[in-house]
Amino acid sequence: AKDSVIDMLRVACYVHQIDKGIALAEHCIDKGYEVCINLMAVSKVNEMNLDEALQDVAKSRVPIFYLVDSFGSMYSENIEHLVKKYQAALPDKVIGIHAHNNMQLAMSNTITGIIENCNMLDATLLGMGRGAGNCPMEILIAFLKNPKYRLLPLLDVIQNHIHPLQQDIQWGYHIPYMITGALNEHPRSAIKWMGSENKDDFVAFMKEMHDYELLE
Repeated sequence: AKDSVIDMLRVACYVHQIDKGIALAEHCIDKGYEVCINLMAVSKVNEMNLDEALQDVAKSRVPIFYLVDSFGSMYSENIEHLVKKYQAALPDKVIGIHAHNNMQLAMSNTITGIIENCNMLDATLLGMGRGAGNCPMEILIAFLKNPKYRLLPLLDVIQNHIHPLQQDIQWGYHIPYMITGALNEHPRSAIKWMGSENKDDFVAFMKEMHDYELLE
């Protein structure tokens, strides 16, 4: 870490990869990095598998564990339940929250995480992120009203760099992302749809996703 420009590394893994995720995270810890594990797609994980994963994390040296709403499908009740579950299983770990904005709930879900004592909060300028994007940092900073956090420099970066970038790289709330979020499905199908000439045909996408649901 002393030879790197990076301070913190995030190890993202699915529940069936938790042993590999822990091994990689501890390898990075040994190199001097601050490290967290983000357990992805937890909205699809059954309770037994989640409990087993949390037991493994509890025995590890990984200090930070994230609640991740990978599909932007969770509501505040889901966030509250999972944060409490993580805290009970991992009393010595810091719990973080990483929210996606498929149903425009990334900010409110992050606030729920704050209320439930999550102490690591993920956010991006103008909500920049895959598909529907993430919790917008500028809204989070405005909400926190902490004098040590300054909103004006963030707005300067957004105005001069991030907003112009959005003209070429599209992200943010859009109906196809809302549909995959509502169905608790990976946004890959919405991302593909948004790259097609039919991106504004919301009815056709909903019908396609409904047929996909029936096939499952």
